[in-house]
Amino acid sequence: MSDLFKPAWDVLQAEVDAQRLAGVSAAVMQHGQLIGSFCTGQASLETAEALRPDHIHRAFSNTKLMTSVLVLQLLDAGELALDDPISRWIPGFATVQVLQPGAAHIGDTEPLQTPITVRHLLTHQAGLSHGVFDPGTVIYNAYHAAGVRRPDTTLAEMVEALSSLPLLYQPGQGWEYACGCDVLGRLIELITGQRFGDALQSRLFGPLGMVDTGFVLRPDQVPRLLALYRGDVNDVMRPGLTRLDNTPWPNAYVQPAARQSGAGGAFTTQADMLALLRSLMPGQPSLLKPDTLATLYTDQVPPERSVQFLHTGAVPSLGFGLGGALTRRASRLGGPQSVGELQWGGLAGTHWFISPATGLAGVLMTQRFMGFWHPFWFTFKQQVYDAVARANPSGSSA
Repeated sequence: MSDLFKPAWDVLQAEVDAQRLAGVSAAVMQHGQLIGSFCTGQASLETAEALRPDHIHRAFSNTKLMTSVLVLQLLDAGELALDDPISRWIPGFATVQVLQPGAAHIGDTEPLQTPITVRHLLTHQAGLSHGVFDPGTVIYNAYHAAGVRRPDTTLAEMVEALSSLPLLYQPGQGWEYACGCDVLGRLIELITGQRFGDALQSRLFGPLGMVDTGFVLRPDQVPRLLALYRGDVNDVMRPGLTRLDNTPWPNAYVQPAARQSGAGGAFTTQADMLALLRSLMPGQPSLLKPDTLATLYTDQVPPERSVQFLHTGAVPSLGFGLGGALTRRASRLGGPQSVGELQWGGLAGTHWFISPATGLAGVLMTQRFMGFWHPFWFTFKQQVYDAVARANPSGSSA
């Protein structure tokens, strides 16, 4: 078993050797049991400190999975329904305007036709943007002028700003990667009466034993926070890394910030991510009801639409469930073993996947800024599937 995943580990080692990653760790589970792990490279190129699996990573958009699971817990508790209008709790969204197609300025709008629902926010179909990946657009400029992405504002203040700005499209009529999980973070605050981070701690992190996940590091955790590096954004395969300090903002994670972002504000570790994934694997002890867990793996995006980004265009092989991209069919991003898989990642290259069909789940932990969906992720993941297939030529997932 120790050599089963050597081809997968070799993919990651090659990234470190090519100076595209400072260090990287990975772990693979099947049916909830750890069946392989790997760690190589450095936590800091400047000090040559060796990377360890217990080093703390900026989770960025892996935070969305945490937020989504907590929303689903509230669903199970009867506190909300997926198709509830968000204006039930945040009235400002009842009268939000919508940009007309091809709008040249922020005032070129039409009235809202369909209410934004909890489901829309979970699946990036609400008409919101992220204010990150579309620089120069009308909505990007409006988000930044309104301070939507400022860390020194609370979720309540962010949501107030968002509800004063138009949507990109009528809810349910498009797919745009967005900050909907920040709106859900505010929803969680309103329903639970707790600050978002406190609700996560009491209802998710604590019960799952996620002892190194949160928004503000304890003093004893600070030495384990990894250095963050940036590679060439225009040529992601080009060697070379530049250290980024004060990212995503000065003293992030070390000092409290007003914003506890449900879309990207948490830090975490390999072990904590494994605990979260294990709780979401079919057949494992879970904080969610079985029917809710099954819905997590159900494509929520109509077949004529798909995941899409400005730099990739539409990705027809990927729909979206309630917590990540859902693989509809084999493509250049994954072979037939990945069909039905739920997966996502963060801006600094941390990634996760769960495959109900094979019983596999895994995490990849690194800190390369703009490392989301870097080619190493898809190559690594395919090698994991291939290794298990070689070990089980009969096709059994046991």
